[in-house]
Amino acid sequence: MKQIVLGYDGSDFSVQALDWALDEAELRKLPLTVAHAWQWPYGQAEEEAKAHLRKAAEHVLWHGADCARRTSSGVPVETDLHEGPAAERLVELSQDAALVVVGSRGLSALSRAVVGSVAEYVAVHAGCPVIVVRGPGPLPAASRPGPVVVAEPAPDAAVLEFASEEAALRRLPLSVSAASASSGWAARHPGVRLQPVADHGAASLMVVGRRRATRAGIAAFLLQHAPCPVAVVG
Repeated sequence: MKQIVLGYDGSDFSVQALDWALDEAELRKLPLTVAHAWQWPYGQAEEEAKAHLRKAAEHVLWHGADCARRTSSGVPVETDLHEGPAAERLVELSQDAALVVVGSRGLSALSRAVVGSVAEYVAVHAGCPVIVVRGPGPLPAASRPGPVVVAEPAPDAAVLEFASEEAALRRLPLSVSAASASSGWAARHPGVRLQPVADHGAASLMVVGRRRATRAGIAAFLLQHAPCPVAVVG
């Protein structure tokens, strides 16, 4: 069975990503895997010192999984603790996942200034769609949530299909630059209402293709500046 994979490091950003990942798991009726990675950053070390760091990592992972289990309405929650780079582990897990969800930034000082290196790497290299949830803290419950927005002028089939599916699952309108281009996908989701592209600031989710996830592409810009979560698909 496919799963939703959450990259969790205990930061406020990953707490917000946890909220989104739980929504996805509940809407898609899939299990959730909470993943956390750790590594000793100072070269050679005594095993005792590394054991302390591993214990701290286990606590972070336990906290994330416990929050997920207490918050969800019966979603099966598994855990994955990895010694090594977080980005590479998430890409590995993505090969058997329906979706990977990560926070836009992590705990390091540098990543507070720009989109986190883990989020950027996973968005570009994952084997499934990735949602990067921007901003810290819990997700506010919007009284009038905005549409799912296809954020590129010539989206491919995978982008349109994912955006249509998200709109259907969340019962939100789908906003595209050319409605006629998405008619085939909308027909498979008859409950989805199409609307013209409006103010992107009101979007609930922006969807873009992975081929545009280079540093100079649309996805790279959105990962840095979008006012809402960004899905990278392809």
